[in-house]
This record gives sequence, C-alpha cells and structure tokens, in this order.
Amino acid sequence: MTGAVGTAVRDGLARARDAVDARDGRLARPLGLWAFSRVLILLCVFKIVVIPGPDVTSDVEQIYQGWYEVLRTGTYPLDDVTWQYPPAAALAILSPALLPFLGYSSAFFVLALLCDAFVFGLLVYAGRRPGRSMRGAWLWLAGVPLLGPTAYSRYDLMVTAVAVAGLLAALRSPVVLGALAGFGAALKVWPVLLLAGAARGRAAFRSTAAAAGTAAGVLLACALAAPGALAFLGFQRDRGTEIESLGAMVFHVARHFGWPGEARMNYGSIEFLGPGVKAVSTAAMLLSVAAFGWLLVWWWRARRRTTGTTADAAFVAVLLFTTTSRVISPQYMIWLVGLAAVCLVYRASRMRRPAYLVLWATAVTQFEFPVWFSHVGDSDPLGVGLLLIRNGLLVAATFSACRILWRQTVVEPRLEAAAGPVRLPAQSDAERTPVAVSSSS
Repeated sequence: MTGAVGTAVRDGLARARDAVDARDGRLARPLGLWAFSRVLILLCVFKIVVIPGPDVTSDVEQIYQGWYEVLRTGTYPLDDVTWQYPPAAALAILSPALLPFLGYSSAFFVLALLCDAFVFGLLVYAGRRPGRSMRGAWLWLAGVPLLGPTAYSRYDLMVTAVAVAGLLAALRSPVVLGALAGFGAALKVWPVLLLAGAARGRAAFRSTAAAAGTAAGVLLACALAAPGALAFLGFQRDRGTEIESLGAMVFHVARHFGWPGEARMNYGSIEFLGPGVKAVSTAAMLLSVAAFGWLLVWWWRARRRTTGTTADAAFVAVLLFTTTSRVISPQYMIWLVGLAAVCLVYRASRMRRPAYLVLWATAVTQFEFPVWFSHVGDSDPLGVGLLLIRNGLLVAATFSACRILWRQTVVEPRLEAAAGPVRLPAQSDAERTPVAVSSSS
C-alpha cells in the first residue's frame, strides 16, 4: 500500500514537472522573439542600423533634451509652442535623469525599453492566468517593432504602460483603474478614456472619483512646483490639420486640382495651411464631439458586461478619438496596440478583428513615417496611397469595434430579453407514461 502511494506521488510530481516544463517551453519562444525584435529597435535608435527617411530620434535628441534643460531650471517651456502636453509630461521628459551614467538620448531609449518590457510582462502574466489568453502578449510583441524606432523615440510608450496597467487592474480594483487613468491623463490626456467602460453605479463612481482626485493632485503639485504648468492649453488649441490625419486627405487630393495652400511646419508638426483648413479642423472637432455623444449613449444603454467590456470600451473610445483627431501622429498607434492587446487577453472579448486591423495599420504607418514621409509631404500617389490605406484601416477598425461593442452589450441582451425563457410544449398523460416494449416484438 505504501509503495502504491509512493508511486502515485512520484507520478503526480512527474506530471506537475512536465506541465511546468511545457509552460516554460511555450514561454521561451515569445520571450526570445521579444528580445530579438527589441534588439533590432535599439540598433535603429542608436543608429547602428539606419532606417530610410527622416531621423525619428531627433525629437529626443533636440526637442525633449531642450525641454529637459528648461525644466531643470524650475519652469515649463513658456515660450515654446511645441510644448503641448499636460504638466505631468515633465516627469517623462525628466526621467532620463534616473540614469545619470548615460547621455540623455541613451537613457531615454533604455527607459523606453524597460516600459516595453513592463507592458509585455503584464500581458504575459495576465494571459497565463486561467480563462485568459496569450494573444494580447503576442499582439504587443508584434506591434511595437512594426511601428519601428518611432516607438522608442516618443514618450507615448511610457503613457501606454500606465494605461495597460490600469486596464488590467480594472476587474479587481476600480480605484486603481481610476487612479492610473487620472495620472495618465495628467501625462497625455487620452488615458482618461479608460473610464469609458466603467460600469454604472458604485464602480463608476469610485473609478471616476479616483481619477479626478489623482489628476487634480498631480496638476496642483505641478503648478506649485513650476510656473507655466497650464501653458499647453493655448498651444494645443491653436493646432490645425496635420498632414497625416483623416481630414488632411481632403487637401492631399485638392493639391492635384490647384488648391493654393501649403504643407509646412506649424506648432511642432507639418500641417496644411490655406483656404478651407479651418473648416476641416472644425469638422474634425465636431466629429470628436459626436463620438463622445455615441459613447454616452452606449454607456447608458449597455445592459450586459463581460470580463472584457472595460477594456473593449476603452479601446473603442481611443479608436474613435484617434480617428477623428486633427492629428494622427505615428506614435498614436502605440496607444491602440496597447489597448488592443489588453482586449485580446480576455477570451470574452470579440475585438480580434479590429485589433488585427490596428496591427496592419501600424505596419503601414512605418512606411508612411519615416520611410516614405517625403512622398506624404509632396502628396504624390505613393504618399496619398499609404495614407489612404493606413487611415482606411483605422476607419474600418473603428466601425468594426463600435459595431461589436454595441451588439454584444446592447443588441444581444435586448434580443434575449424579448425572446424570453425557452419553454417546452406541455405533454399529455399518455405522452408522459413510458411504453413497455415486448421482447418478442
């Protein structure tokens, strides 16, 4: 008996060890691919491998480092119209000081790598839990290198790390979601959209209160620490239609029919200037307002929630406001890749199609910027074609994601309620009486 028990224990331990080895083997492949792809990105940002087109690291080496020097004096860049970010963005710009043994640019790239690793680690950890999926980790693994060195040359990856952490914590703690959404909003505004999927009632109140309190506290601390914390509001308000946005397609085509405007550097990006630009910019803002209205209607009418609804709604909200924005800079794609990856962690999410559309749009974005950005600036067939594909994929992803969210949370519950419980037809006494079967028949 004792020998049988010992054998059973040894067999159980062997099976457990084999299971652990199998899991570790499955994990080794994505970890290896992550390391390989990120080495390639580092080779690009350190200019060991040169990507065609404009130098994407110039923002870090010139603009960010210039802001860093100003911020170190105890003030925000009051006279620089390219400073268009909330005051907590100063933390990201100053973060290379954490690695004083490296130069500014090198430290920034290393910190971007660490944030990338942090997001990947969160997605792997969440994806390996029962009832979850590793698809989110795979999407992130592919999406960042598809964007190329731009991913490590902007502080958007740091903001995305905050957003991903908040969404993955949402099911356990609405307060943590709210606090990280508020902090993220103080970094770059858009993470406030994480609250779009908060369930009505107590959870929504707690997450919203935490977001408001955190954002207010951070803004107050920044305002007290240095003058000019809110200067970004005026600079952001005066922006026009950037040449990569959806609205800019009007002028790319109009240039071939004699439109007299021009594309040049304005408020930190290349924008169209000329007749009709203000009208298109206003239309873009009206579309954003309409998108906000649709989100409110959805939030009020949603009747069913799954484990993935909070992430799905946040993904839809950011898709809506990115697509309708006057500016669709390449780094915006990292936001969408991060939120799409969180959606795919949850098996209940149906956002696979829009997530993959975003992944394809990210791949096209690297060719639009930096590889063939000169063609975009010239509005030639190649440049216009790239923008049509990238922006078309974003529009398709937006409509698809909105339709999926609405159907899953509004339409299907209503149809199920209208159908009512399934009832079997009543049976007669004869039908309920079993019939004996003769063995001779």
